[in-house]
Amino acid sequence: MSPHPLASVIEAADRAISAEDFDSLLDFYAEDAILVVQPGLNAIGKAAIRRAFVAIADHFHHSLTVKQGDMVVLEGGGDSALVVMETRLEHAGSDGTKVAVTRQATYVFRKNPAGQWLCVIDNSYGTDLLKAPGPL
Repeated sequence: MSPHPLASVIEAADRAISAEDFDSLLDFYAEDAILVVQPGLNAIGKAAIRRAFVAIADHFHHSLTVKQGDMVVLEGGGDSALVVMETRLEHAGSDGTKVAVTRQATYVFRKNPAGQWLCVIDNSYGTDLLKAPGPL
């Protein structure tokens, strides 16, 4: 079975994040998209998502690389899809050593009238949000 077309969309977005090409990255998001920056903190809309990714790059000292692991795509009605996947993050720790983290992420995509898949919910924390203290 060939991979779902969203696999290449997500791979291209991961490359843009790793390269800090935030202008290109925003092409993958719907205007009204939500990015879970961290549990309890969301960025809503492209301008806020761009600011969040700039802050994330700063937080990780411009060393963040993002790659995909295993992925399941559940497409509904032809214009929406839920993606459940491993998101693999690598960055330099405060002491310069490499830190690797794997998250069980969830993403929601919507296909626009031109047939392009756009991310409407970007949640790299997946169900770990259920463990977050306080209301979201």
